[in-house]
Amino acid sequence: MQVEGPPQAGARKLRLLPLLAATYFMVSGGPYDLEDIIGFGGYGYALILLTVLPFLWSFPTALMLGELSSTVPDEGGFYAWVRRAMGPFWGFQEAWLSLAASIFDMAIYPTTFVLYLQHIAPALTHGHRALALELVVVAVAVLWNLRGAASVGEGSVRLWLVAISPFLLLIGAAIYTGLKAGHGHASLAVPPNRNFSTAILVAMWNYMGWDNATTIANEVENPQRNYPRVILLAAVMVMLTYIVPIAAVAWAGIPAEKFSTGAWVDAAHILGGPALALAIVLAGSLDDFGTFSNLTLSYTRLPHALAEDGLLPSVFTKRLRNGSPWVAVLACGLCWALALGFSFERLITIDIVLWGLSMILEFVALVLLRRSEPDLPRPFRIPGPDWVPIVLGLFPAGLALYALYASRSETVAGMPALAFSLLIALAGIPLYLLAKIARDRRSSPQSMREMR
Repeated sequence: MQVEGPPQAGARKLRLLPLLAATYFMVSGGPYDLEDIIGFGGYGYALILLTVLPFLWSFPTALMLGELSSTVPDEGGFYAWVRRAMGPFWGFQEAWLSLAASIFDMAIYPTTFVLYLQHIAPALTHGHRALALELVVVAVAVLWNLRGAASVGEGSVRLWLVAISPFLLLIGAAIYTGLKAGHGHASLAVPPNRNFSTAILVAMWNYMGWDNATTIANEVENPQRNYPRVILLAAVMVMLTYIVPIAAVAWAGIPAEKFSTGAWVDAAHILGGPALALAIVLAGSLDDFGTFSNLTLSYTRLPHALAEDGLLPSVFTKRLRNGSPWVAVLACGLCWALALGFSFERLITIDIVLWGLSMILEFVALVLLRRSEPDLPRPFRIPGPDWVPIVLGLFPAGLALYALYASRSETVAGMPALAFSLLIALAGIPLYLLAKIARDRRSSPQSMREMR
């Protein structure tokens, strides 16, 4: 049974720990999907990249999100911030960029889910069976989300503990192997199939998505206090989750050229035998499922927020009693299912370009809100004068521009990925005009009745 408007007062809200788990999954979920950074850059380059990149990409973004999420804790998150700072046109563009990016982002996790299972059950992941498994991931995540934000967040705490535990064993086995050999003996040389650009893009993708948790502000307990804490804490957790396992397998001496998507399974087999390899496979699959489910929680609140502002049909405002916007959940799930089939690297390229553009708009909104509403209560404020957010925003913006440049070598639908991504971004302009015309038409009969 559905109800319109906000969730009922009795609906459970996300507390600090479930919100932290949900945010962690929206950004990372664990060391899974890092393998291409090692395979294309080598251990030394991967460790430097994963150590430096957070200070240029993650932490500036986390600080920006901490201030905006505590200042404007509205449903729709970044859409609400940009709309308030820059007006409905730019707010719509922000939502469009994020939803368009989600089409490609959400296709990644069912794909890597199958890539992990392929290591132990190749027959199960061959041909049409792979697509069937990917569709199962989408369907189960949609059903879980229909149970509400609290259900997904609380379940994610347990899911995180299960997904990360095999890596604790792998780290221990890697350290023991290195000590047994007398010293760490992994080569820090660049692997023969080096591709630094791909390594950078994969690292950027693994460190992005911090704004996703902000779209569920109405379903979070005390968002002004919890969002800044969660985002900054999650940034540190993700960084350590990436660096420690890579340093451990480097110490154990596994050649970097052996690493590609899903290669943690092979590393586990070398270090701990088939039992640890099986645990990594199952945990990696759970990780991808958990990330997909939590991102479903995030992205589906955008159509609901747009519908509340009249820019989508009112049917998207419908909720279940637990607060889940069920029409938006089902519609988004269908769109993501149709996007399955692109290659991993191609999906990452498009995703980074679109998300990078939306992130630039968020930094602009931060600066403009400080100028237009200086007296707005800010429970968390980036330290320093007003020029500090501008300087902080230059680092992520520069990396987003690098992603635009790097995407020139990828092709999608017979055209460069850069051109493809920009065409998708520019499609937001006519879509806004169409949405505005439709909204005006829907409201005109009501206006005529009022005039009578």
